Amino acid sequence: IYARVQIYFLTMQTALALALLAPAAAFVAPAPASTGVKVQETKADLEALAVKLNPVVGYYDPLGLADADFWGRGNEYTIGWLRHAEIKHGRVAMAAFLGCV
Repeated sequence: IYARVQIYFLTMQTALALALLAPAAAFVAPAPASTGVKVQETKADLEALAVKLNPVVGYYDPLGLADADFWGRGNEYTIGWLRHAEIKHGRVAMAAFLGCV
């Protein structure tokens, strides 16, 4: 019985230590911004990619969003922002389909 009690206390000490370490991550400085490859795509890049991925349809942009310049920050910024928004909304839609939202 002594061995069971000892294992129980060891397990509880480990669980307590892990529970106390988790909030400590909130006080860690954020990692520096990555200096990796930045995706800067232009309309020409989108057209080439569209033909490569689907030669039947090709490039299709009925709203002309690839030519837009949101917030006056340039065409590449707008394309990146739209791509990020599409990925984010796609993830929310997948979570909603599963009933998580």
